[in-house]
Amino acid sequence: MGLQRVLTVGVAMSVVAALGLTGCSSDSSDDTSSSSGPLTVWLMNGSAPDKLISDLNAEFEQAHPGMKVDYQVQQWDGIQDKLTTALASNNPPDIVELGNTQAPKFVAAGALANLDDKLATLGADHWLPGLAATGVSDGKTFATPFYGANRVVIYRKDLFQAAGITSDPKSMADLIEAGKKMQTANAADKDFQALYLPGQSWYTLLSFIWAEGGEVATKSGKTWKGAVNTPEAQAGFTDYANLYKALSKAPADADEANPQQAGVFAKGHVGMFIGLPWEIGTATDAKTGNPALKDKIGTFAIPSPKGGPAPVFLGGSNLGVSAGSKHSKQAADWLKLMLSEKYQRQLAAGGVVPALNNLGDSVYGDNTAAKTMAAAATAGGKVTPADKAWAAVEAGSNPLKDAMTSVLRGTDVAAATKQAAE
Repeated sequence: MGLQRVLTVGVAMSVVAALGLTGCSSDSSDDTSSSSGPLTVWLMNGSAPDKLISDLNAEFEQAHPGMKVDYQVQQWDGIQDKLTTALASNNPPDIVELGNTQAPKFVAAGALANLDDKLATLGADHWLPGLAATGVSDGKTFATPFYGANRVVIYRKDLFQAAGITSDPKSMADLIEAGKKMQTANAADKDFQALYLPGQSWYTLLSFIWAEGGEVATKSGKTWKGAVNTPEAQAGFTDYANLYKALSKAPADADEANPQQAGVFAKGHVGMFIGLPWEIGTATDAKTGNPALKDKIGTFAIPSPKGGPAPVFLGGSNLGVSAGSKHSKQAADWLKLMLSEKYQRQLAAGGVVPALNNLGDSVYGDNTAAKTMAAAATAGGKVTPADKAWAAVEAGSNPLKDAMTSVLRGTDVAAATKQAAE
C-alpha cells in the first residue's frame, strides 16, 4: 500500500457473482453505443490535474456535440466495494480508473470491455510494458495503462559531501560503502542511520529479488505457484537483510508507511531512504517535514547487487471501459485523448511516469527526481503477478512482509522463504 494514491489492492470476490461472469470480459465488437446521455468518467482523487481534465473534456465535448462528460472524482478508501457495486449495476460508469494491482481481479470478473479492436487508435505500440501488462488476460486487452510511479533512493546531498562521497552508488556494495562513510562522519549523532529501511518495505524487496533473477510467483498454464523459495529469490532476501543490518536502525516489523518514512527522514538523522519522488515534498513541507532540506535532497536509482539500476516495482493505475457501458465507442474516444501525447505530457509534467514510453525525459522539466524515476521504470519496470488472486495476497497477511521480518530476527532465509512460498 506504499503508493496509496496510485495503488489499491484487494477487490471483493462478490464482483464475480454480482456480474454473473467469469473469465473473459465483454467483447467490444458487440458495440451498441448510444450518443445520448452523459459519458460518466470515474477517476481517483489526485490522479489528474483539474486543468488537464477540464481541457480534455472540453475537447471531447466539442468533437461529440450533444454529449457531456459527467466527471466524478472518487476516493481510494472503499473504492473496491464501490466499483464492485457500480460495475454490476444497470447503469455503470463508462470509464473507470483501477489500481494496477486491482485490475486483474475486475478483468477476471468480466467487468471490463475488450479493447483489442481499438489498440491501434489508443497508441498501444508505445504503452509502457509494465503498466500495460496488468490489463491483459489470455492475450486480450481489457484495460489501458494510465500512469505509474516507482521508487528511487532519496538522499541528503550535504551529508554525502561531508562524508566525502563524490558519486552516486551504482551497486549494492557502493551503497553500503557510502552508508558506512556517512556513519563514520556522523558518529557523534547516536540517532543517525545512513539508510532508513523498514524491515517490511516489500516493494523494495521486490527490486532485489528481481535483480537476482528471482520472482515472487511463476505461472504454469493457468496455475500460479509461489517462487520466493528459489535460490535467486532467496539471494534477494539475503541482499535486503545485508543492507538492513549494515545501515538501518528502522523497525524490523514495520513498513514504509508506519511511521511515514518521509517524516522520519525530515527529522535530520537519516542519510537516505528508498521512496517515491513525491515523498520529497512530504519531507520538505512546512506542515509534514522540514523546509530547510528542500535544496539538500538528491536522488539516484536503486542499485542492483550486481551493478547498475535494479528492476523496480511499477505501481500505478489502469483505465477501463465498463462491460455494461452504453457509450463504449465514445468512451474509447475519451481514452484516445487521455492516452495522446498532448495529455500524457501534461501528466508527466506533474511528476508521474506516463503511459507512453516514447516521450523522452524533457517532459519532466527540471524535476530531476521524476527523471530518475522514469529512467528506472523504462529500464526495468515490473509488476506483481497479473492474476485475480494477487490482490488478496497483498491486502491480507502479506507473506513477503512476514518472511522478511522473520529473516531479520534470525530465521534462516531458506526456512522463511519456504513458508512464504507455500
